[in-house]
Amino acid sequence: MKLTFVLGTRPEIIKLAPLIKKTTSRNSTIVFTSQHYDFDMSLRFIKELGIRKPDHTMKLTKIQNTTSDRATQTGEIIIKLAKIISSLDTDTIIVQGDTNTVLAAAITSIKCGIPISHVEAGLRSYDWRMPEEHNRIAVDHISELLFAPTVKNKKILEKENVHGDIFVTGNTSIDAVEENIYLSEKKSTIKVDGDFILATLHRGENVDDKKTLNSIISGLLKSPLQIVLPAHPRTIRRLKEFGLYNKVLNSKTISLIPTVGYFDMLSLMKKCSFIVTDSGGLQEESTSPQIRKKVLIVRKSTDRPEAVISGQSELVGTDSQKISMSIKKALENPKISLRKSPYGNGQASKKILQIMKKKFN
Repeated sequence: MKLTFVLGTRPEIIKLAPLIKKTTSRNSTIVFTSQHYDFDMSLRFIKELGIRKPDHTMKLTKIQNTTSDRATQTGEIIIKLAKIISSLDTDTIIVQGDTNTVLAAAITSIKCGIPISHVEAGLRSYDWRMPEEHNRIAVDHISELLFAPTVKNKKILEKENVHGDIFVTGNTSIDAVEENIYLSEKKSTIKVDGDFILATLHRGENVDDKKTLNSIISGLLKSPLQIVLPAHPRTIRRLKEFGLYNKVLNSKTISLIPTVGYFDMLSLMKKCSFIVTDSGGLQEESTSPQIRKKVLIVRKSTDRPEAVISGQSELVGTDSQKISMSIKKALENPKISLRKSPYGNGQASKKILQIMKKKFN
């Protein structure tokens, strides 16, 4: 069995790491698209997680995150990836999630006659404002192997009558937490004094809209407890563009810090009182028995409803008043009763490799 992993963003690195580390350079190839241009948002995580150096690394044209730029980026990845994979002897192209890299790799693979294996298949927000929703629906319908994190995801795929074979495996994000949580205690260098709330913001529908971002920030600023906000480069740009940067920087409530590595993020998740985020990955990782933290989701919809159903997460939206009230309520009772993650027991990567061995050996 010969595998090719195509990845380009921080979440893909983290979630594919447990799979990649179970393979070698003899039976797998790593292609890195560099969808994020910042070292802190990409290769830093490859280095931290102990993944071997990619066999192929692209250099993409810098984009400004406009709609047309995103289309151009997808096309550029397709052109460059076609040249790479046409020279490879591979049984399948493995992608994870719903990024431009994932869509580009899936389109390239099917046009080159190579089966697609989609890790984290079947997620849906039913929110067409999200470019991720377009990507994952398209990829799910042209994949040969679909690895669904939950039974709910499998039912969604069955209802859509997808072409490929569906398997419920759990989510590899839980594998990653289980493998790295203790290591993070040794390797994390971040220091935060006292009790705090961890917050992250990066979704386009939140940070690219002035009214929405202003509402979220206003809600956070009313928090009675300190908020630590590792700032995504995209978020920093928008805070400055919308005249909110100095307001946040000079506040006594929000501590704006640079982008952190994976070990630092795990440490922050472990130590915080609870989490306010628009990140899908944090919604999953927080359910790990090693972390078990309540999450307030500042989005109008979520593609991880399992954690909401189990009581782990709460969908609070983007209204300033609702965010403020939800934070105060969570401070009164931040504990959760959930003991078992709805996203598996940390064995997803093992299950996925076993399925692919049966298919391609």
